[in-house]
Amino acid sequence: MKKLISAFCVCLTLAIVFSSGTCGLHAFAVGKDCKNAYPFVFVHGYNGWGGAEGINAIAPYWGGTTGDLMKYLTKEGYECYSASVGPFSSAWDRACELYAQLTGRTVDYGEAHSKAHNHRRFGRTYTEPLFAGWGSKDANGRIKKVHLIGHSFGGTTIRMLTYLMTYGCPEEVKACKSGKASALFTGGKENWIESVTTIATPQNSATTYRLTEETHFYDFIMVFNALLGASAGRTALHGKLYDFHLEQFGISNTPGCQDADEYYSAVKNYLANSDDSCAYDLTPEGTKALNDRIKISPNVYYFSYAFDATHKDSVFGMTWPNSTANPIIAPIGCWIGHHDKYTEKTTGQVYDDAWKQSDLLCNTISETYPFDENHMAYDGSATPEKGIWNVFPTQKGDHGQAVGLLTAPAKLHAFYAGHAALLCSIEK
Repeated sequence: MKKLISAFCVCLTLAIVFSSGTCGLHAFAVGKDCKNAYPFVFVHGYNGWGGAEGINAIAPYWGGTTGDLMKYLTKEGYECYSASVGPFSSAWDRACELYAQLTGRTVDYGEAHSKAHNHRRFGRTYTEPLFAGWGSKDANGRIKKVHLIGHSFGGTTIRMLTYLMTYGCPEEVKACKSGKASALFTGGKENWIESVTTIATPQNSATTYRLTEETHFYDFIMVFNALLGASAGRTALHGKLYDFHLEQFGISNTPGCQDADEYYSAVKNYLANSDDSCAYDLTPEGTKALNDRIKISPNVYYFSYAFDATHKDSVFGMTWPNSTANPIIAPIGCWIGHHDKYTEKTTGQVYDDAWKQSDLLCNTISETYPFDENHMAYDGSATPEKGIWNVFPTQKGDHGQAVGLLTAPAKLHAFYAGHAALLCSIEK
């Protein structure tokens, strides 16, 4: 099963780098009737990067070829931050890193989790939080909350963070002999989060994984990621140009692990624990395990945007990539649109014609909401509900267009500014 997600990982990387076409994003603008002024935290997907990394100045993850979206939204009056978490790491590890970054403390991956996956419990230390005052109260007793926005696997990351903030993890508290478990694992902090928005997030895995049944790419991808982190991750450019966030496995720029033997051991250990990775979390088994664990928070607003870059022809009724689709990943979208109906043996999920629409990497239906959670259709014209997925109408565009790669700047800006305005208007 380790091999089953390889094509998905490869194609997702291609989308981040090569996605193109005309974006059909629809803006759900509600004006600047701002009833809350909470900060916005944007979280990147697989193989992505944050605003503090050097590559972002050259190729901003959020905004792509339209320019830095954070700068645009800031000029529009919104307080925005682009976080940086492990590009190859699991949803759990990423959530722990995001929490430490937002609170300004040492990353704690948890005693039980770290032992289960044979890596270090503690990671890097953030001496300053991404912004000041998260979770604190003002003079009127109001908590400073945050709006979380995640693209692709970034959406899974913020779902995990919200779950832990709400319910904690009793297993981690119990496993911590010192009695000093991370405050993330004690829960009870759901009031720190106002909203969660997922953008082109494969909430229920993707049929792309089937491509890997006839390939041997998974092991190659894992080895490549490990070697890249162990080599480039220990140069002077690490953290300045691109950050691998793999110090928990000893293969990024942290003290120790200085000779070739230690490098080899660290890489070998990382590969032996490949189920603690983004790649595994995107498999049907990995995604099901996440969805079985994660519960929705009743006091948080949840929003989702699914994307579609395909059409059904009028002659044969078959699903094809749009003419504006990225030619690099269009063949993947073509495959997704022409697979036969089948049932996944390990999860029981039935993949029928409803799964043929896609953003060329992820099935559109999978991006709507986790199938085991409540949802409702939402168009932005009324007040949304808490503790339920408010699902917007499907957006036109591919996986990369969702974050602005070779899209029309005006459309992208209207989309994100409109959503930001909506989020600011929902509650005082």
